[in-house]
Amino acid sequence: MKTRTLVVNALLAALYVAVSGLVAPFGFTNVQFRISEMFNHLVVFNKKFFFGIVVGVFMANLLFSPMVLFDVIFGTAHSAISLGLIILLGKYIKNIMVLLVANTMIFSFNMFIIAFELYLALDLPFLFSWLTTAAGEIVVLAVGIPIVYALNKRVSFDKLI
Repeated sequence: MKTRTLVVNALLAALYVAVSGLVAPFGFTNVQFRISEMFNHLVVFNKKFFFGIVVGVFMANLLFSPMVLFDVIFGTAHSAISLGLIILLGKYIKNIMVLLVANTMIFSFNMFIIAFELYLALDLPFLFSWLTTAAGEIVVLAVGIPIVYALNKRVSFDKLI
């Protein structure tokens, strides 16, 4: 891995952790509004952001989650699986806006992983938790689409690393 790629991913992970810390009370319940999830859209522009996002999720869960072990395992797996799927889709779909919407849908649908975690850890109802966590995810990522898209026009995420 090139030094620039490593540094940018380290900064992305740190930024994910910092933003997660700001909204920690709202990012670790069965209704999650983790604003840092907007960073998931970066992988649409460049798959090299995968590691920065996954490390950021891991560290945020380690530092701020009341259910540390569960969130480290399930939350990190959710992000890695969802990001992997969007990277795979990106090989076949070249329209950025379609990929951003697909990313939103994939992450939101895959919240069943977090719902399962909440069921195991807190005995919360699976379907209700899936609905509430998916709703929070879809809102955050849908709001993030125009923000990240506009930032890309300025920063060119595809050329950043």
